[in-house]
Amino acid sequence: MKYGTLKPRGYMPRIADGQLSRMLRIFGAVEVAGTMWCGKTWTSLAFGESVTRIGLSGPRMAAEADPSVALLGVRPHVVDEWQDVPAIWDEVRAAVDESGNESGSFILTGSSEPRKDRVHHSGAGRIAKLRMRTMTLSELGESSGLISLGDLFEGKFEPQLVQQPLPPLANVICKGGWPALAGRDTDSAEYLNAYFDAIFSVSIPRKGLSGLESRRVALSLARNLGTAAKLATIASDARLGEADSKSATMRAAKHISALEELYVVEQVTGWDAPIRSKTRLRTKPKRYFADPSLAASLLQMTPERLVGDGQLFGLLFESLCMHDLFVYASALEGAQADPVHYYRDSDGLEVDAVIELRDGRWAAFEVKLGENQVESAAASLRRLARKVAANPAARNPTPAFLAVVVGAGEYARFDRDLGVYVLPITCLGV
Repeated sequence: MKYGTLKPRGYMPRIADGQLSRMLRIFGAVEVAGTMWCGKTWTSLAFGESVTRIGLSGPRMAAEADPSVALLGVRPHVVDEWQDVPAIWDEVRAAVDESGNESGSFILTGSSEPRKDRVHHSGAGRIAKLRMRTMTLSELGESSGLISLGDLFEGKFEPQLVQQPLPPLANVICKGGWPALAGRDTDSAEYLNAYFDAIFSVSIPRKGLSGLESRRVALSLARNLGTAAKLATIASDARLGEADSKSATMRAAKHISALEELYVVEQVTGWDAPIRSKTRLRTKPKRYFADPSLAASLLQMTPERLVGDGQLFGLLFESLCMHDLFVYASALEGAQADPVHYYRDSDGLEVDAVIELRDGRWAAFEVKLGENQVESAAASLRRLARKVAANPAARNPTPAFLAVVVGAGEYARFDRDLGVYVLPITCLGV
């Protein structure tokens, strides 16, 4: 992997490095998008030779007068926070076309989706999009990464001694995967307060919405973490008006949309499973935060309090696992753009995560705090496998593997009796 001359001193390699390097070999430009402070700029600079920082007043004013000046510089050229001047997008698209689609020319970073009516062209075929998230346990050094998600899809597995207790995971959840805090023994509370101040005092008001209302909506989403909560439920919980009021639900929808545009909150969609049954699939999206520490902070959780609240610990641990699975799955060769889903149907069967690759191979995961819940989790996984296998038209009726991801665990192992892998999250990697 070849880095550029702008690589920051002390840069910590990221899983996204490989994806960005691969995209730059194929596309004329790559947009690296994700929530504030997740490391987009540093990763982009690591591959760049020159940079324009649109967040600074001088470059922004110049680009507003003439968007083409933002593209001046040795390539790969980084345009940081391009969405502050949306016209830059069309300039990049045109520049890629004029170059004959020369690969690796531009890297755009963005922590917010721009208004669609201010971008004239989609950029399809010219500008690829790389979704970046905060650091995973393997990037933080909290996971050995000895169990490769890619190897599991290839049928490769070696058991490992792990001996993982729960309390350290509470610390990881509350601190989060923020690059600025990595390797530092520091309380994340002030850092997260500053993050939310930037979101609710600056970013949300720029979208014409109340920061106070948005904070209440975010708190409601934290209370309903990992569920497909109805808009009416969110509106009522956030005190936006009467529960059945159309205006209240519309306001809730606008706030959620704004949080998604800022990459603070993201959806996990229901899996369109190839089942042959009268069972009705529940595909309404679930919502998680960009980092589990955001939900923990909104709920005023400390590691000590979290260890004492098993139910909430379980929900936040699920959020941590979903976060890491998204990053690991996205980095796999053959990964889809949206590789992680959940499964739920009208028969009451629910499975926390399903990863499906472009060739149709799939794997299902249940998330549990401890191994005492492995047997019930395995039953749900096998039930899903039977439903898919009952459809003779399914392209891949048999899962590549089934796994229960746990917090506390002694070993990464395969349980032959249950037919599932039991994998502590602190041994999982790409």
